[in-house]
Amino acid sequence: MRFFLFIILQLVCLSPLYAANLAIIIDDIGYRQTDEAVLSLPPSITLSVLPHTPLGQRLALAGHQKGHEIMLHIPMQALSGNELGPGGLTNDMSEEQVKSEITSAFNNIPFARGANNHMGSLLTQLTEPMQWVMQSLKIQQAYFVDSVTTSYSKASTAARDVGVPLLQRQVFLDNDVHHQALEKQFKQIIQFAKQEGNLVAIAHPYPETVAFLTANLPRLKANGIELVHTSELLAVDIARIYPTSSNQVLR
Repeated sequence: MRFFLFIILQLVCLSPLYAANLAIIIDDIGYRQTDEAVLSLPPSITLSVLPHTPLGQRLALAGHQKGHEIMLHIPMQALSGNELGPGGLTNDMSEEQVKSEITSAFNNIPFARGANNHMGSLLTQLTEPMQWVMQSLKIQQAYFVDSVTTSYSKASTAARDVGVPLLQRQVFLDNDVHHQALEKQFKQIIQFAKQEGNLVAIAHPYPETVAFLTANLPRLKANGIELVHTSELLAVDIARIYPTSSNQVLR
């Protein structure tokens, strides 16, 4: 009996504390004074910052200093025709223009380790521009998260073709910021994370979202889910594709 108890205790001790990993990306950061509230969130939250915005550079630097992973939120042309703002990529740009804008964006946002698309329901459907984007990201030794703003996105295919570490957004938390809607999406995040093992969720720096996450992130641990930086979900691919890079690469 003592032997069996010993074996059970060993198995418990060796079992991982967490059964699933979750990356939450807060994007659309850079325009509003209220965006600064994201810095109050745990440092395991990833911050994706719009380039050339009034607050973007400062918040990226402050976020990095607090331990957040920083991403570049690249504005891309949408089917709706919504205004892109500075650094936006459109379907009439040449290869040189696209690559120049991305280089400028990385120079503007310090410490960015990866990128995801802001809008982009039109541009991400276009094979050639997305190949140019991925070629630029590979030069930066950056990963890409496809926000999947259209079911016809070619971004993931282009990333695989060029050899850029890739993830896809699986859940949006806050398309509706009412508490009931946030609760529904958060429960979905927990359910999907348990099912998939790894999950990427995207949210936005709305005051309602920040307040909800502040109150509810402790529920993740209780459900066996670890909140991690986005790059941690890609650790194997990053080490294989960018062997000379480091988790502490400064941009």
